[in-house]
Amino acid sequence: MTDHPPPSPDARFAARRFVPPRALLGFLVLLGVLFAASYAVGSAAGPVAPWMRPAGPSGADPGDGGGSGSEEGGGMHGMAGPGGGR
Repeated sequence: MTDHPPPSPDARFAARRFVPPRALLGFLVLLGVLFAASYAVGSAAGPVAPWMRPAGPSGADPGDGGGSGSEEGGGMHGMAGPGGGR
């Protein structure tokens, strides 16, 4: 059996120096839990507007007039430019 010398105090201090505080680890875990919960609630709620759907075969093409810039109320048609209008 070989005897190993005990680690020096400097080696123990160097190893502990790279370990983050427990409060920081707890905060990061809490942040992750809150992010996961908010993502789950957002996924369950669905899109916030009818035109906000994933692109794909059933999704609307941006050039078909169904987006937010169309004349269906989403655009800013009829608004006066800077400095004019009245």
